[in-house]
Amino acid sequence: MKPVRKVVIPVAGHGTRVLPATKSTPKELLPLVDRPLIDYVVQEAFDAGIEHAVLVTGRGKGAIEDYFDHAYELEAGLEAKNKTEILASVRSVIPKAGAVSYTRQQAPLGLGHAIWCARDIIGEEPFAISLPDVVIDGSPSCLAQMVREYEKTGGNIIAVEEVAREETNKYGVVAPKGESRGPLFEMSGMVEKPQPEKAPSNLAITGRYILQPEIFELLEKTPRGAGGEIQLTDAMDMLMKSQAFYAYIYAGQSHDCGDKLGWLKANIALGLKRPEFSDALKAYLKEIS
Repeated sequence: MKPVRKVVIPVAGHGTRVLPATKSTPKELLPLVDRPLIDYVVQEAFDAGIEHAVLVTGRGKGAIEDYFDHAYELEAGLEAKNKTEILASVRSVIPKAGAVSYTRQQAPLGLGHAIWCARDIIGEEPFAISLPDVVIDGSPSCLAQMVREYEKTGGNIIAVEEVAREETNKYGVVAPKGESRGPLFEMSGMVEKPQPEKAPSNLAITGRYILQPEIFELLEKTPRGAGGEIQLTDAMDMLMKSQAFYAYIYAGQSHDCGDKLGWLKANIALGLKRPEFSDALKAYLKEIS
């Protein structure tokens, strides 16, 4: 069983749910407290032992590449003014050379197509997928928990979380295979946004995956589905016929930062966890409530 060494992070989307903020700024660079969303997701991967992040970009996303590179004029100015603490924080986000690659999704053909665009960089080995607008607060991180489980089981693993039964029509929901026991269980299928009375469970797919490389061949053959896009879930359904698929109920709290209200809630939740902001933020929230 090969280890999980690489993660694919699709960052080519337009961020339509948070327009007009994303008209000129990539959604992935929206600030969450004092770091952009993409920084949380990339660092989560590296903290999980992932060695290489593959970012699938699109038009207008060059600022993401700049974020993970040196800004020599800025750094020189901070150094000249002896602002060493700020300088260290700026340099801390730069990965080691060769740890991040970029490839371009040249047409907006959906998540499945974005993942397929990374096929040559991933090669014939298992890999992770992290959706950049889902920030998961957990210790250890969600992806670290999944890698730990993968090392025991192999196969394919999808992160899930419990949601209210009446809200299943907002999510992709997994169907357990038999009686589920514990946080990791084998699954038999996925249903996209089922009505509560028809949902096979209340476990929603949360934007973290570990998949085998055979998914790329299936994505190449997958016809366009909903919205005229190539759907990752369609290819996973096909792969499930020949390989084991597991769902994993991770320990942690997810934040949908691709949604305006979700992004606002995430800033408050993570801000309250920061010692330098916590007391003042609590006082302010009490004041305005």
